[in-house]
Amino acid sequence: MSSNLRTLCSAFGAGNSVSFFRFDWRRDSWNLSVLAGTVVGGFIASQFLTSTTVVDLNPETIAQLQGLGVLDAGQSYMPELLFGTEILHQKKNLLLLLGGGFLVGFGARYAGGCTSGHAISELSNLQWP
Repeated sequence: MSSNLRTLCSAFGAGNSVSFFRFDWRRDSWNLSVLAGTVVGGFIASQFLTSTTVVDLNPETIAQLQGLGVLDAGQSYMPELLFGTEILHQKKNLLLLLGGGFLVGFGARYAGGCTSGHAISELSNLQWP
């Protein structure tokens, strides 16, 4: 996914001001297909493949979660406090999410890979990041 961010930034002209984005992005345009597929796949999964079955939780777990403010724990598959979209209605939270996501993606790509790729593939093969 970090390659997709680099390709997207280059396609929108970031190479005019930052040398890291100066490359032939058309050669890697398949990255944009992966990005589009991720968005479309996420939409399909959330709209058509999400379970509505309530998870059977231990009563002690429900009590602990309710103590933390998750009032619908044990009553819905995905508690609204944890998985709701209400957080996106506040500009500060939205900016933090978008900014943090951008920094993680950019930093991983600038370092020459991706966070999960290094953790799963390279470290398990005893390769230095």
